[in-house]
Amino acid sequence: MTTDAPLPASRSDAAPTAHTVPDYASRVRGCLLGGALGDQLGAAVESDSFDVIAGRFGADGLHDFSQLPEPGHFSDETQLTLYTLDGLTEALEWANAGTAADEAACLWLAYLRWYATQEGRFPEGAPAPQPRWIDGQPILHARRAPAEACLSGLATGEMGTRARPVNADAVDGSTVTRSAPFGLLPFVDDQTVQRLATDGSALTHGHPAAHRSAATLATLIRLLVHEQATLPGAAVAMLARTEQEAGAAELAGHLRTAVELSAHGPVAPADLTAALGTGRAAEEALSIALYAVLATADSTTPEQHFRRGVAAATNHGGDSDAAGSIAGNLLGAHYGEAALPAEWLASLEGPEVILGMADRFLAQTQG
Repeated sequence: MTTDAPLPASRSDAAPTAHTVPDYASRVRGCLLGGALGDQLGAAVESDSFDVIAGRFGADGLHDFSQLPEPGHFSDETQLTLYTLDGLTEALEWANAGTAADEAACLWLAYLRWYATQEGRFPEGAPAPQPRWIDGQPILHARRAPAEACLSGLATGEMGTRARPVNADAVDGSTVTRSAPFGLLPFVDDQTVQRLATDGSALTHGHPAAHRSAATLATLIRLLVHEQATLPGAAVAMLARTEQEAGAAELAGHLRTAVELSAHGPVAPADLTAALGTGRAAEEALSIALYAVLATADSTTPEQHFRRGVAAATNHGGDSDAAGSIAGNLLGAHYGEAALPAEWLASLEGPEVILGMADRFLAQTQG
């Protein structure tokens, strides 16, 4: 695909949505809660074809928790997002105490603690970190079909790095869905956010495409939270950057397709899958979510945009919880928690755990 042609005008340029600018704390909570909501809604139809989804919920698919016989559960996407946040929180605790900390090591120890909740033990040869508040939350011990690449990467007992990769071919979306917290960090530049997200991805995934996709989501979140970028503005900025990056042609192609496709508004699920894939690969999950939030940007209120954006991200024949989680992260970071539907929050699993982790992170960033 050529990159010389200008991007089509965004639908949100034609119909801007006015909303109160949220403060930093609201964006943090909105990002985390929004991602969990998208994850939980999408988990109800994960891996179903859209024909199956339409057969269960009607021609418009699944667009509200009220359509489900029970609210359901969030998946390992949200569990690992919270453990990412905890690893960053621990690094901030050390820094605030005047001691430099290796952020990647803090993240690895956090992921090892998550691994122990899933497998009942730490990997052979790996350290056994001291427990933290997050480890005492039973809801995070539930086994929710954890991604095999995350488990196998940690099971080696070795700390994966870009120079010494574990799971060299792993490129699934589970490394992207946990990476929004990097973009929430205040007082750091975008190069630092990209480095941290890349190093965090390399702990379990060795493929450069997984690293780039994780860093792209983190940087999108940073643009929304700390630079108050619009959603189309952030998307265009990341596309321009990715198109200049050596070795990132595949990710750039997916991002451009997502932006161009979104200019036509929501498309049929089959057309979405044909254009962007199933969401199994990291760049696919990211681009489907980005398309969804841009294609629904003509919504009249932030809450309507959140509802429509998450629904567009989940109603297709692919990895619905991954794309739903990323879409929820983006919309929650942009609008803050006021955009989250109250009845959806009433159906959300474990909101006290999510807010508890948000409070612990905010305590280290706002002192």
